[in-house]
Amino acid sequence: MAQLSKHPATPAPTAPERETTGHLMLRGYIVLTLFATLAHTAVFNLLGSTGAVVAMAVLTAGILGIWIPAIVHRRPTRFPWRRLPWVALGYGGFALLSVIWSEWPSATLVTWALWLAVTINALFAATMLTWQELVRALSSALKWILGLSLAIELWVALVLRHPILPNFVTVPDGKIDPHIYWVRGNLFNDGRIQGIVGNAHTLSMMCLLALMVFGVLYASKARRRGALIAWAIVALILLYKAASATSVLCGVAAGVVLLIALLMRGARRPSQRTAIYVGSALVVVAGVAGGFVLREQVLAAFGKDSDMTGRFEIWAKVWERAITHPVIGNGYSSPWVPWDPGFAGWIVDHKLTVFHAHNMWLDVFFQLGIIGVLLMLTAWAALAWRAWFFAVDRPRWDLDAKRPYSPLSLLPTMVVATLLVEGLAESAPIMLWGWMLLVMFSFKIKAVPLVGVGLDERSSVLARGEQARQVP
Repeated sequence: MAQLSKHPATPAPTAPERETTGHLMLRGYIVLTLFATLAHTAVFNLLGSTGAVVAMAVLTAGILGIWIPAIVHRRPTRFPWRRLPWVALGYGGFALLSVIWSEWPSATLVTWALWLAVTINALFAATMLTWQELVRALSSALKWILGLSLAIELWVALVLRHPILPNFVTVPDGKIDPHIYWVRGNLFNDGRIQGIVGNAHTLSMMCLLALMVFGVLYASKARRRGALIAWAIVALILLYKAASATSVLCGVAAGVVLLIALLMRGARRPSQRTAIYVGSALVVVAGVAGGFVLREQVLAAFGKDSDMTGRFEIWAKVWERAITHPVIGNGYSSPWVPWDPGFAGWIVDHKLTVFHAHNMWLDVFFQLGIIGVLLMLTAWAALAWRAWFFAVDRPRWDLDAKRPYSPLSLLPTMVVATLLVEGLAESAPIMLWGWMLLVMFSFKIKAVPLVGVGLDERSSVLARGEQARQVP
């Protein structure tokens, strides 16, 4: 039975803090916006292009309706304006400026509006949630993607027994290219599945991201760890069935970064860290060199040809067009709008107009030239630098140098490694969910560099410590 002490130095017991209904609703809304961004192609396949635009506009309007009054109520001077990811925002500003010389101005404005909505979504989530809440929100959004992907694959394979097209359009008679389908119904055969997102590679990246999020939550001893294990098994099954070679390489990169970070955390002296850096660099260089020499065997092991599924041809065509405007580019459009005359029928794969360059750096060079590449390179380098030391440096805000590491601080650096490797074969890191993670983690690490102890929270902790020392 609990006893209440009347000693003046002992504070009276209080009930544990509970989340208010308003904050729970806020978290739920952020989960919805994260889902809409991570699974934007699912919204597109369900509602069509117009419906997807309306859905994103409504969600963004809701964010602004919540966020602006919150900033005003807390006084704008308290908002961490200086902590914003200004280089990433500068990239967006230059993208908007490119409408002046863009060869596809309407596509520039449309896709920039999408960029703005995704950026607002990322900044809002990073501002309103703590680190623990943010990772839990990502976990919830990814669970919805995995659960709906498994459900729709089961429905198509067992109930409908035939593939479905985007927007549930009636499947016409005759042979159709499988790449046009939303879900092919390959869950119980040797084919690749696409899930609710309608793309095998995107589904595999969602599974990989989910495994990282579930892993750090499990390591941090979150509640319902058994459920996390179950969801991780679902993610592994879907990852296997999606069969994306790029995601496998991304997973290897994330695993290597995780291993190095854990070794760095275990180092006790600066010389040990130096040895880990040197040894890791040698291993990575040797691995990259070996992969380059044995590239044909590696590609064959993943079922790919030496042309990397037509990417060399795509890169050649994009480079030929990009080099005509090397400084400022041809105009922003991420993704490429397939019905715009500047892109329609330019690069066609499986009777579909390709909507990105399948390489983030080439895509940026094509759109915004060397200026855009430098801005994007700076934004990713800044995030990679901060995320690395966020993961390997022991949390400190006073003289105590023995505080334990948080498993949650490992997530950003694993995500950065994953997206940078993916960017070699895809353009996802510069748009939609990839861009959202860049902005969200960049802002969150700058504004709250310690898990569980942010700028305001740190002041509260120190104030409570000072009050405790003054008790007679």
